[in-house]
Amino acid sequence: MLNAFLKDRMADAKQLVEALSENYAYVSVLGSYNKTKEIHSGTKNTSIDEKEDECGFVIRMFDGKHYCEYAVNDIRGITSREIIEAAAMPEMHQDYVDAGALEEEELVKSFAREDAHPLKDEEILEKLENIRYFCENQDERVINVTVGYTKREVSKIFVSKKKCLDQYYTWINARLLVTVRENDVIQRAYKTMNEADSLLALDELDEIKASTTDLAVRLLKATAIEPGEYDIITDPTISGLIAHEAFGHGVEMDMFVKHRAKAADYIGKKVASDLINMHDGAAATLSAASYFFDDDGILAHDTEIIRNGILQTGISDALSALQLKTEPTGNGRRESYKRKSYTRMTNTFFLPGESKVEDMFQSVKHGYYLCDTDNGMEDPKNWQIQCTAAYGLEIRDGKFTGKIVAPVVISGFVLDLLNSVSMVSDEYKVIGSGMCGKGHKEWVYVSDGGPYMKARAKLG
Repeated sequence: MLNAFLKDRMADAKQLVEALSENYAYVSVLGSYNKTKEIHSGTKNTSIDEKEDECGFVIRMFDGKHYCEYAVNDIRGITSREIIEAAAMPEMHQDYVDAGALEEEELVKSFAREDAHPLKDEEILEKLENIRYFCENQDERVINVTVGYTKREVSKIFVSKKKCLDQYYTWINARLLVTVRENDVIQRAYKTMNEADSLLALDELDEIKASTTDLAVRLLKATAIEPGEYDIITDPTISGLIAHEAFGHGVEMDMFVKHRAKAADYIGKKVASDLINMHDGAAATLSAASYFFDDDGILAHDTEIIRNGILQTGISDALSALQLKTEPTGNGRRESYKRKSYTRMTNTFFLPGESKVEDMFQSVKHGYYLCDTDNGMEDPKNWQIQCTAAYGLEIRDGKFTGKIVAPVVISGFVLDLLNSVSMVSDEYKVIGSGMCGKGHKEWVYVSDGGPYMKARAKLG
């Protein structure tokens, strides 16, 4: 349920908005209270830690020329006069916007999504330790096993002249890291399960404990790939990484405002194979970035970015949409109440197609099945992309040869990669285990995913 501290401050937020509205054309108050529980079972240590990640408020105001913001730990006791005096300082003028004040429709609503099957700490720890003991004893080459559980609880309120919103939601991440050694070679296999249900996440992790340990052992024999252009089959994690890097950052519309994204010139144009359909949105699926309203007070959306290879639109925060004269898509997100709101991805993924996974593998003359996201980057202005898979399995004449390569880097031009997609599976998955930065900072939780996809790509 909504955090009691924020609930108690709702009346203060309303009073502050009322008082400041006498001087400003637009005023809003966002309150955030986030809490995280970490339970960790490792070969060398075990711990249970619960901490407050964030507790505070940000007041946004528009004086007719500038949007400025004022962040405080607590709004109780803060007067409108103090905020007005602070807002008059030049350094407070963060965003010059000549499009006027944000317009809102009246909305008063509470939202909640709780853990479907909450567990006691001792129950969680027992499940983690059982997984760890199994992995430690499965192979003599296992030298370390770490199993973890994270439950993130988010409470937020948003108050303006026309809106009074509050939300509470949770998300659970269960993870397993197995480290193995043979002679001087050390390898690791890492897997995560992510759900809105503690019991389900831990049960899913338990189901893949043997295969994760087997993968770590197999990686001891991994070799470097011979650089070249190959047919590839991407698993859902790599498809998601491509979605995130290719047309995630590239369609963040605050980059349109700054003329830093090539995608701004391609709305309504072909950017990918006809088989490619892509969505983003906090309401597009249930995953790590599934909130009810964003940090600008905009309700969650399901935004269709690509339809049958044609770029439809981008994603935006409220101020970017205001300047571009488009509808905000509910993608205004802050690293914390102390940080600026930017256009950020949420749940970003390709939709499934019609191909069967077995047929996709059989169609490959020589190439690689790429698995498990490692990292990625892109250049939204020039559409160059780099995505790293933890490993790849060689395929010849439609069959796996047993050869494993690691790591594997996909690189090239975004349009070349996406237009080369020739098969898309009828099954897909969205994975909510990571975070994303804006450049090198401003970290927020995201998810990505998609179906298995066959494409042609440069590997190295």
